[in-house]
Amino acid sequence: MLKVKAGDLDRMGMLFERYNRQLYGFLFHMTYQRELSEDMVQQVFYKMLKYRHTFTGTGEYIHWMYSIARNVLKDHWRKNKQQVQHEGVEAAETIAGGLVPDEAFEKKQAKAELHRAMEKLSESQREILALSRFQELKCQEIAEILGMTEGTVKVRIHRAMQELKSIYVKMER
Repeated sequence: MLKVKAGDLDRMGMLFERYNRQLYGFLFHMTYQRELSEDMVQQVFYKMLKYRHTFTGTGEYIHWMYSIARNVLKDHWRKNKQQVQHEGVEAAETIAGGLVPDEAFEKKQAKAELHRAMEKLSESQREILALSRFQELKCQEIAEILGMTEGTVKVRIHRAMQELKSIYVKMER
């Protein structure tokens, strides 16, 4: 990113290739809308290019990228004030890339139930679970992205998991 900041804009394509799927996965788990998530990925990379002068290089690039992604999400929700919509299991399965595999019906059913339960979490709970469980970031990295202590992140992950479990159990009844 420092090379992009210095004017080597061709390097932005390399960053896009490296991080667009990871970013898409995060945005999809926040919106559950495939096309919206794809558009948001484009917006994030556009803003990174536009505001490349703000990248200091003191922290990791990925933390800066997620901060911009969070701002794009907040802008979207502020403008649209809409609830998360669920597109279905097939969209979630394509996050890793490739075609939808022919999996057992029970697995698809369980995934659909998990996504319905995730939709019932608050925005902040979905965000912290998307970063920790789906993006597999370490608590220290999440703390830097969200601007809080590592201990606070651990507590919020625990509480979000407890809430998700509670919602999931209620749904199964």
